[in-house]
Amino acid sequence: MLRLGLQRVRLGGRISRRALVYAGGLGAAGLALGDLLHMEASAGSASRRSARSIILLWLWGGPSHLDTFDPKPQAPVEYRGPFGPIATRVPGIQISELLPQLAARADRFALVRSLHCRSNDHGIAGTIGLTGSDAGGMSLGGQVVPGPLAPAHGAVVSKVLGFTASMPRFVALGGPLHQGKRPIRGEGGGPLGPLHDPLRADYDPGQGVKLPQLDLIDGHSADLLADRQRLRQMLDGQLRALERWPAIDRLDQFRQQALGLLTSPQARQVFDLAREPQALRRRYGMFRFGQCCLLARRLVEAGVRLVQVNWSSHVEPVEDTGDGGWDMHDRNFQQLEDRHAWMLDQALAALLDDLLERGLLAETIVVAVGEFGRTPRINEKAGRDHWERCYSGLVAGGGLRGGQVVGASDARGELPVDQPVTPADLFRTLLHQMGIGTTQLTAAGLTPRGELIEALL
Repeated sequence: MLRLGLQRVRLGGRISRRALVYAGGLGAAGLALGDLLHMEASAGSASRRSARSIILLWLWGGPSHLDTFDPKPQAPVEYRGPFGPIATRVPGIQISELLPQLAARADRFALVRSLHCRSNDHGIAGTIGLTGSDAGGMSLGGQVVPGPLAPAHGAVVSKVLGFTASMPRFVALGGPLHQGKRPIRGEGGGPLGPLHDPLRADYDPGQGVKLPQLDLIDGHSADLLADRQRLRQMLDGQLRALERWPAIDRLDQFRQQALGLLTSPQARQVFDLAREPQALRRRYGMFRFGQCCLLARRLVEAGVRLVQVNWSSHVEPVEDTGDGGWDMHDRNFQQLEDRHAWMLDQALAALLDDLLERGLLAETIVVAVGEFGRTPRINEKAGRDHWERCYSGLVAGGGLRGGQVVGASDARGELPVDQPVTPADLFRTLLHQMGIGTTQLTAAGLTPRGELIEALL
């Protein structure tokens, strides 16, 4: 079955009409993914870099910094909570007792304890965290922050570095982010257009890896795609009607590359977690977040440059109660102990080990962060509310300096008191480490945001 749709995209600096031919539920694989791969021909590569890829573990909802990476054992009980700190492998650095595996690997990562942003609304803070700007972010009430929406960090990577014919540069794992029923606006290509939206994949414990954009509809299987001659005949009849539009003649070869991604055994194998030893899968954890972290490793190994792993509220009951991921306004400590903390500890520790054992940690940046933190003062529901004024993140690999703490919060974890940094600063530093600096950004028509965090370099 073929479905035809039209939309506007930006090609070569101008607005051009583009036909989307959907081979079943290719969603965008027929042409949108083909368009995506087209950028390989026109985008330049960074001339020098220490890191090749980024794995962003997006802890949606906002984890409590006091109960993870910045414990305050000397604070009053209504601030510090029930969990104590433990020593790490690095003398003088302590983290929560809920994270013993990470504590044993503290020499491999840096903790940034002085992050802050401008909003405590998930929709706006999420846009800030994923783009470096609040412009275009949407609040829960539907109010949009004035200004043009900025592209997500993964979209910036895809724009600057271009694409290979076999695998997109930007992949998002886990459910799409949204607040209530409103999607987070900063998760895609934004002004760069759908060419730079992420390819989406997910993991279901009962079904394995799912690729919604590449699913077929009406009972058709990938066998139809493998029959290139038949598919070509079906598509050519539709494309002939579109030849009057600018740049349509350039899409044909990239359409074929997109179809190659679907039909190539090598490409499909990247998403096949069954090819991994069962023991390794268990090390990551047989839950959604853990298996997505393993899939992220497979993707960067295959050439994907930025993989975003969303800890979404839309997960099986064993992992999350549907309260918004890390958004724990009530039962914060119970949920951390029952699910969230040990899952993060196990999956992230396994990811760091796996990358190191494969010789990939030196060229792969791993960052774990949410859109904000939680209120240092515990509320009446044994929870913590939104707190954008100070929170923490973890950064490892990619040639960045580990075994240290960057910045500091005050005695109660309320405000930064040393080296305050923003999400824009953090990702400016990570992109710089990939060789994407001011020259590359401006050449791609992008506005550099933030300042370098020199202590990490």
